[in-house]
Amino acid sequence: MSEEPDNIVLVMLRRIEAKLDRVGEDVHNLKVRMTSVEEGMAAMNRRVDRIEERLDRIEHRLDLTEVR
Repeated sequence: MSEEPDNIVLVMLRRIEAKLDRVGEDVHNLKVRMTSVEEGMAAMNRRVDRIEERLDRIEHRLDLTEVR
């Protein structure tokens, strides 16, 4: 009779372990995806910075900038 509770406990522990493995895989996938998003955002920020610099240069050439 003592074997039944042990088996039930082992079964439950194995289920918990399997679920934790799936959660670990999901977290890993999310980290990979988040890294990709961050890299994309960094690239967009660089592009916006370059556009801003070019716009400033154009405004300066056309004397559209205010003296600060």
